[in-house]
Amino acid sequence: MNKLASLISGIIFGIGLVISEMVNPAKVLGFLDLFGDWDPSLAFVMMGALAVSSPLFHIIKKKEKPLLAEKFNYSNNKTINNQLILGSALFGAGWGLGGLCPGPAITSVALLNIYSITFVVSMFVGFYLVKSFNLSSSR
Repeated sequence: MNKLASLISGIIFGIGLVISEMVNPAKVLGFLDLFGDWDPSLAFVMMGALAVSSPLFHIIKKKEKPLLAEKFNYSNNKTINNQLILGSALFGAGWGLGGLCPGPAITSVALLNIYSITFVVSMFVGFYLVKSFNLSSSR
């Protein structure tokens, strides 16, 4: 049941990404271009997502356990370290340069856009390199 709920949630999330055009790198880059031809429309998408998810997060967090799992699985880590800063900087740079982040990139592969496919392949190569060089936080 947990896997079915995850699949349905992922499909709904992907549909939302396509409808909001977050799978369109030009749309995302237009949102990030604050001093050029700025497109504020994705801010409304984010505000809508926060308006729905924030209250639900706080309501659900008060439950003893999730509906389809044994326990909640979220981090209480509040430590800011070099790995967090470097990872955040790399994520932001990749998002700003490419106009995609992992969720929308994977979703946009279904549209058979060569740019998105190249992005996702490169992203997985990066995951492999981090693991190969033992740069992950599992040290």
